[in-house]
Amino acid sequence: MALMDHFRELKGRLFKAALGIVLAAVAGWFLFTPVFQALQQPVITAAQEADQLFSINFTGVASALDMRIKMALFVGLIISSPWWLYQLWAFITPGLSRKEKLYAYGFVSATVPLFLSGAALAWLVLPHAIGILTDFVPDQAANLLDAQTYLSFVMRLLIAFGLAFAMPVLLVGLNFMGLLSAATMLKGWRWAIVVAFTFSAMMTPTPDALTMILVALPICVLFFAAVGVAWLHDRRVARALDALDAELADVD
Repeated sequence: MALMDHFRELKGRLFKAALGIVLAAVAGWFLFTPVFQALQQPVITAAQEADQLFSINFTGVASALDMRIKMALFVGLIISSPWWLYQLWAFITPGLSRKEKLYAYGFVSATVPLFLSGAALAWLVLPHAIGILTDFVPDQAANLLDAQTYLSFVMRLLIAFGLAFAMPVLLVGLNFMGLLSAATMLKGWRWAIVVAFTFSAMMTPTPDALTMILVALPICVLFFAAVGVAWLHDRRVARALDALDAELADVD
């Protein structure tokens, strides 16, 4: 495929992905009330436990409308994740054979639940994070959280965790494309663990080590699972090449 064809393919895939997100955002618009109630529940719970005033605050006239639009897009991003993840894989693997395209569909099938699992883990961590962070508010003081800042914080947390959980599938995809061997992946296992714990330390906004470890461990497990799948694939390819060499030797 020529360079300009790649750019046209990328443009088309990005347009389709964006269109899917926008259409899903329509559903997100009507889901604003239950989603917002779920988002503010950790703040309400923390306020009740501390017997202090913690609240999500809208600081401008148009802040509520702006937040509703952003939340609709955010919900649309989550709902449409199977669609835009498929567009990503379809762009990466345009020249694959029919059998290899079935692998790509398998990668999408694995990526979507992993992405959603990562986002779900972030959602479970969120109340714990809010509870710990609001403990630093002095007695007789109030914590009025800016709605836009709070929403951005939650969005970054969920999307970052989702992408981190989906990253091993990308490694397996690169291996199936012949760009990354299992041996190379295994050589970097120390760096993978360091990156996993560094990511967890940065993305879990709590000072306790337990939360960081609980978040980093699944990422490490998924990395080594990706190494295992890549190793099995490399062995299968090596056996196929050996069999082909044997057949060619017999012909000679």
